[in-house]
Amino acid sequence: MGQTSGRQERSKNLELAPSETMKAEAKVQNNNDEAEELKAKDCRLALVLGVADLKNGAIGLYNIGQSCCLNSLLQVFLMNIHFTGILRRITVPLRARQQSRNVPYQMLLLLEEMQCGKQKAVSPIALAHCLSVHRVKLFVQHDAAQLFLTVWNLIKKQMKKPELVEELSYLYTISVQEHLACQNCSLETKRNSSMLTLPLPVLDSSSHRLKTLEDCLQYFFSPEELTHQNMCFCEQCGRRTPFLQSMKLVRLPQTLTIHLKRFCFEKSANVHKLSHYLPFPQDLDFNAVLTEDQCQADDNEKAGWQYELFAVVAHSGSHSCGHYCAYIRSLTECKWYCFNDSEVCQVSWDDVKCTYGHSNLHWRETAYLLIYMKKRPQ
Repeated sequence: MGQTSGRQERSKNLELAPSETMKAEAKVQNNNDEAEELKAKDCRLALVLGVADLKNGAIGLYNIGQSCCLNSLLQVFLMNIHFTGILRRITVPLRARQQSRNVPYQMLLLLEEMQCGKQKAVSPIALAHCLSVHRVKLFVQHDAAQLFLTVWNLIKKQMKKPELVEELSYLYTISVQEHLACQNCSLETKRNSSMLTLPLPVLDSSSHRLKTLEDCLQYFFSPEELTHQNMCFCEQCGRRTPFLQSMKLVRLPQTLTIHLKRFCFEKSANVHKLSHYLPFPQDLDFNAVLTEDQCQADDNEKAGWQYELFAVVAHSGSHSCGHYCAYIRSLTECKWYCFNDSEVCQVSWDDVKCTYGHSNLHWRETAYLLIYMKKRPQ
C-alpha cells in the first residue's frame, strides 16, 4: 500500500511540476485543440452564414459566357442566410446523374466551394450545365426577373422534403387578394393568389414617370377602372359592364423581391429601357406607404411590415446589349459589397444610390430588382 501510495504521489508531483519537454508538448496540444476548435467553429458558422460572412471574404463568380445575370442572382441567393439555412438541409441525391441534374444540390456545392476555397472567384459551370438540362439557355442574355422566377421554381420543384418547400415558400411568397367589382350592380368577386415578386410599373397609365419607389407601390395597389374594350362580362347583369379591379396586400415574406419594370414595348414593338431617376429607401415601412383600403391583413401581420434593403440587382446598357451586377449587404457584417462577376469589392451606400437611374445616361447602372429583408423585432 505504501509503495503504491508513493507511486501515486510521485505521479501527482510530476503533474504539478512537469518537465520542460512535457510543457512544450502540452503547449503544442493546446494549440492543436484551439485550432480544431476554431475549425469546428468555422464549420458551424458555414451552416448559417452567407458567402461573404466568413473570414475568407466575399467570393466572385467567373463569367462563363454572358452569365452575368445568373451570377448576380446566385450571389443574392447565396448571401441570404435564411435561404442557405434551407439549402443546407436538402436531401442529397444518391446517384451521380441525379446530383448533376439537381439544382438545389448544385447550388449547395457551389456555396461550399465559395466558402471553403481560397480563390478570389470560382466557376459556376456545373450549376449552369445543370440549369441547361432544365431548358435554361446558356450563353444568351437573360432578363433577371424572369431568370429569378425560373431558378426559384426549379429549386422548389426539386426539394424533396415538404417542410423545406414550405419554408422556401414562406421565405419568398407574397400573398394578395384580387377584387373585381361590377360598377352597375353589387356583384363582387374575390380571389386569393400569390406571387414571388412585386412587378412595379415605373410609369402610370398616362405614361408619366413615377418619382419614388413609394409612388410605384401606391400606384400598383390602386384600383383600376376597366372600361371600353377592357370591360368584363357580369353574370348578374348578363352583359359586359365596367368593372373596378383592385389588389389588396395580405402577407409579405421575410425576403421581398421587387421588380422595377424598366423595360417597356414601344409602338414599333421595340423594347425600350426606362432609365429615369427613381430613388428607393434603405428602410421601407409598408404601413406608411399603403392605405387601409389597400391591405387585407391583421395587425399581427402588419406589425412585421418593416423592411431594410438587402440587395440591388442592377442593369447597365440596353435591352439587347447589357450587363448585370449585384450590390448586396452582408447580413452579419452590415457592409455593402458589389459583385461584378469575378470582381468583388466593398462599397458604400452612396455607391448603391448610383443605381437610382439617370434620364440622360441610359448606359449607366440602373436598379432592376430590389430585395428587401424584414427587420428583426425590437
